[in-house]
Amino acid sequence: MFSGSIPALVTPFDDRGDHLGGAFDEAKFRDFVEWQIAEGSSALVACGTTGEAATMPKDEHFHVVRVCVDQANGRVPVIAGAGSNDTIVAIENMKAAQAAGADATLMVPPYYNRPSQDGIVRHFAELAREAPLPIILYNVPGRTVTDIQAATLIRIVQSAPDIFVGVKDASGALPRVSHHRAALGADFCQLSGNDDLALAFNAMGGVGCISVTANVAPRLCAEFQAACASGEGARALELHDRLFPLHEAMFADASPGPVKYALSRIMPHFPTGIRLPMTWPSEAARAQVDAALAHAGLI
Repeated sequence: MFSGSIPALVTPFDDRGDHLGGAFDEAKFRDFVEWQIAEGSSALVACGTTGEAATMPKDEHFHVVRVCVDQANGRVPVIAGAGSNDTIVAIENMKAAQAAGADATLMVPPYYNRPSQDGIVRHFAELAREAPLPIILYNVPGRTVTDIQAATLIRIVQSAPDIFVGVKDASGALPRVSHHRAALGADFCQLSGNDDLALAFNAMGGVGCISVTANVAPRLCAEFQAACASGEGARALELHDRLFPLHEAMFADASPGPVKYALSRIMPHFPTGIRLPMTWPSEAARAQVDAALAHAGLI
């Protein structure tokens, strides 16, 4: 259902000068979505981690999703970030994503609460009962402190395979690609959540990446994914090597600071607002981003 290069879109906020982050800049976001589609992105994630969903009120969050859907206009699917550590809120968020026109939802396991594996299974069982849209599971233990272990993910997907259509795996545990593939088959959509591991992830059976780097280098990321899909190993490695310093630079400081800085370098009029507690990247991080952009041939 989903494959290729899928940017986890940043959300442009006006820089109002007080370091708190300004209002959503709808016009710039529409331009950004248009550019992403023109450059070859195969789907779009609105209001994920990189989109600063954690600092958006619900009305604003799903307004951003609605704008993304409207601008995409059916040309590529839109996946809405909709997870919560409260099962009831997660259900409400899925319904809001449907109302906004999204094609699927991206759902983290409950964070902060630190449920057991059985608690994770029960959380997603409730979501499946109410789900108005397909769900892509998002396993990112580095942020949630909750790891959907391979056996648990398999239980979840097998309980409702028509609902749980894929995973964005940011665990960094590459053997899970094979575990998931062996139990769930090649049709289960496995997407890397780590740009720097996407080459190995795809070689093991993945079909794409929900990407931070694709915000800045959408065409190169799309070409990389196309090379992987067509079995052009040498071309895929060449593009991986060209992009690798940028993958690392996107996390040279707390994300999305580096990616917003990178966008300001290649798009001088891109809004630079970022909402606290996230901050503008350090001087050293900015220098690393500049070097990586130059290595990739983007500046």
